[in-house]
Amino acid sequence: MRRNLILLSACATFVLSAMAPRMLAQDQTQETTGPRLKVRSWVKPGPPIEHVNATRDMSVTDPSKTLPLWTFFTESTRDQFGYTGVMVGQDPFTGGGASDVKTFVVPLIINTSQIGTSVNSKGIISTKPGATTFNPTVADTACLAAPNDVPLKLVQQSPIFKSATFDFGGTIVGTTQYVDAFQRGNFWKVIDPATYHVLLNPVKTLSPIVINVPKANGLALSTSVFAVPPCARLGIIDINWFDAYLDSTVIPALAAQGVNPSNFPIFLVHNVVWASPVTNLGTCCILGYHGFTGLPIQTYSPVDFDSTGVFGPGVKDTTPMSHELAEWMDDPFDNNPTPPWGHIGQVGGCSNALEVGDPLTPTNAPRIVMPNGFTYHLQELAFFSWFFGTPSIGIHGWFSNNGTFLTDAGPPCVSPM
Repeated sequence: MRRNLILLSACATFVLSAMAPRMLAQDQTQETTGPRLKVRSWVKPGPPIEHVNATRDMSVTDPSKTLPLWTFFTESTRDQFGYTGVMVGQDPFTGGGASDVKTFVVPLIINTSQIGTSVNSKGIISTKPGATTFNPTVADTACLAAPNDVPLKLVQQSPIFKSATFDFGGTIVGTTQYVDAFQRGNFWKVIDPATYHVLLNPVKTLSPIVINVPKANGLALSTSVFAVPPCARLGIIDINWFDAYLDSTVIPALAAQGVNPSNFPIFLVHNVVWASPVTNLGTCCILGYHGFTGLPIQTYSPVDFDSTGVFGPGVKDTTPMSHELAEWMDDPFDNNPTPPWGHIGQVGGCSNALEVGDPLTPTNAPRIVMPNGFTYHLQELAFFSWFFGTPSIGIHGWFSNNGTFLTDAGPPCVSPM
């Protein structure tokens, strides 16, 4: 399948144009109602186990070529079986230490060529031709208020990347980034709090990439389909096409700028979500995921900064990013197994994945006001012990970082026959 790649100068915008589909204190965002939009999870099928093992082994023999990784083994009190997995950072059970992961923020400018004009009772979207651009690098004057109206700038200034003081139930776990604070609370009873960190550092923002989405693989949902129109359109992209395009075109093109398996690129979109197919709201909406490609394994995470408010107060601005980055840290290759759990958060059935965000979507952790005056939303996250059982090694004996979970996930989940 033909794809065009145009690389401009270092200070210019990268343009990636797909020619054919491929399957595989300010709190400013508006809340609204309309067709029911459900937050859904998408877990990319894990890489071959031999690729995981080779990458894990390389993190020991040639650590400059991979992420810092450690391997855990635990016996679950939920089902009395043993489980092994891989996480990012240093092993907290053997003294831990500090790890830095070089991180790239890659803004994606998304162009779609059709507009969703109405939704029928079965969730099928009718469309008409019409261009819409979703650009995180420019001011969103429709949904946000100056000076905090540029999504990219808000992300750069957020507690995802900048330090804030985090208090978990009366205990200060650190003045640090949110996902590091979560991980410290996650393993609080076994870490050395003076030294244990997993930080996104240094963080570099690359020039934006323009993606022209083929007609069959993307649309902009008109505000008129909502009973109370939101402040802006919502973009929907086919996740199978998009992820294949990242792997085949976008990520290889970024190698020249230093993106490689030893670091972590985050692909930032604004008011754009994923589904498949895009014309069926029954498959919507995925607000982010963490993926992988190649060998050694390159990890990455596309994530939405939402300002439309269509997902309610529990999911907006950096909520999806806090969710996905924590899941990447605790399950970087999407293949850490757990005893089955489910029927909670955004998981309607049973799951056996160590996805620390899914059980608590859309529950917020305490909001954080940063020096820019913007109030950031961050998702509460489930601890390691929630998946594997008592006793909790998390802070206060909790099973999540704001104390919503005070017990583990319980007996293994059973799907209806």
